[in-house]
Amino acid sequence: MSLHLYSEVFANNEPIPTEFTCDGQDRSPPLEWAGAPNGTRSFTLVCDDPDAPGGTFAHWAIYNIPPDVTFLAGGHSSRHNPSPYPEGANDFGRQAYGGPCPPAGHGVHHYRFRVLALAAEGLNLSQGVSVADVEDAARQHLLGEAQLVGHYEREG
Repeated sequence: MSLHLYSEVFANNEPIPTEFTCDGQDRSPPLEWAGAPNGTRSFTLVCDDPDAPGGTFAHWAIYNIPPDVTFLAGGHSSRHNPSPYPEGANDFGRQAYGGPCPPAGHGVHHYRFRVLALAAEGLNLSQGVSVADVEDAARQHLLGEAQLVGHYEREG
């Protein structure tokens, strides 16, 4: 079985419910994964928007998730309730989940949630490191990866 990432609130290539966007409660959606490769010692989760007008926009990175954790409940991270696991600084300037918030009238944006299974017990990163730096560090220890894409659009 290969690594698989899913959510109980949206399927792959389906809309992300408003509750998990900047138009709602702006909290992380529930995410669950299964099929981690042998030797997995930690997980990292990353979310970004490749459709952003200025290039890929980083929404979230959470890392040093223990290997026995395979589910994060809805609202695990938000600007008012950061995760107990370390989080990278997103392009909103926060070390917490920042939900979909595309420019109104810009069309459908796709949000890539990725779980990375790592051979390392954890990433030794400084406080406030960027989402991109978290992902770069994680990829140096990558055993497996799964992706879940949700989409969101704000009317103009």
